[in-house]
Amino acid sequence: METLFDHALIDANRLRALRGEPADFLLDVVARELAERLGVIERRFARAVELHGHTGATARAIAATGKVDAIERVETDPRFAAPHEALTVSPLETVPLEPQSANLIVSPLALHLTNDTPGVFVQIRRALQPDGLFMAAIPGSGTLQELREVLLAAESEMTGGASPRVIPFPDVRDVGALLQRGGFALPVTDRETYTVRYDSIFALMKDLRAMGMANPLTGRSRRPLTRGIVLRAAELYAERFSDPDGRIRATFSIIYVSGWAPHESQQKPLKPGSAKMRLADALKPGGGG
Repeated sequence: METLFDHALIDANRLRALRGEPADFLLDVVARELAERLGVIERRFARAVELHGHTGATARAIAATGKVDAIERVETDPRFAAPHEALTVSPLETVPLEPQSANLIVSPLALHLTNDTPGVFVQIRRALQPDGLFMAAIPGSGTLQELREVLLAAESEMTGGASPRVIPFPDVRDVGALLQRGGFALPVTDRETYTVRYDSIFALMKDLRAMGMANPLTGRSRRPLTRGIVLRAAELYAERFSDPDGRIRATFSIIYVSGWAPHESQQKPLKPGSAKMRLADALKPGGGG
């Protein structure tokens, strides 16, 4: 398995963001969205677990829905706990739950940083009781596409080559396939795109550091971007992705995921050959009428 992400660096970046002034607006948006989606499900959940939610915003939003009896948090470091809050400490790719022990598991903005993402999906499904629900928000393709483009262009222009400075993000179809591969029933994926405006590339990059989203690729260049490259990237960003008022746009494309641990009570797809009408007949004029 290829090790794409440096998890020690991810932990360090997230803790550094927590100690400073975290830019948690994206986590707050995702927390509200996940809570709203849970709110329309006619079900109560005895034991809910938030996996690696950084600030705990999603756990708080889920608790406020009144749909869960109790919610627990899992994090990579005890320093992510709020005062007097107990949490379970576990690495990013480990789901530290007994088989069939949770009714609801939520993962906000963490699964895009796993090296063995299929394995994590399988762990989550195994930890759910039959007919238990998994919900996640995963940054997808299109996220930070503007920053990716201008950094590559500026570095190539000034040095004749470029190193990846923005991580790759999954496509919505890839995430849907992961749900099915992980053994989830009734899988659903959809995408919401959020556009955030900044005064300049420097404000955007400051926010990304405050989110703990500095480049964690194992194959990243160990040489920091020079001031000249960043200034050129700022010029390209303003030329290509600015609004009439001069502010620049940054795209965050979030894939929302839900899937259920299989249970005999769930709807099943029809068996091949069980249809009461041939497709060819239904497509004829007046067919199916």
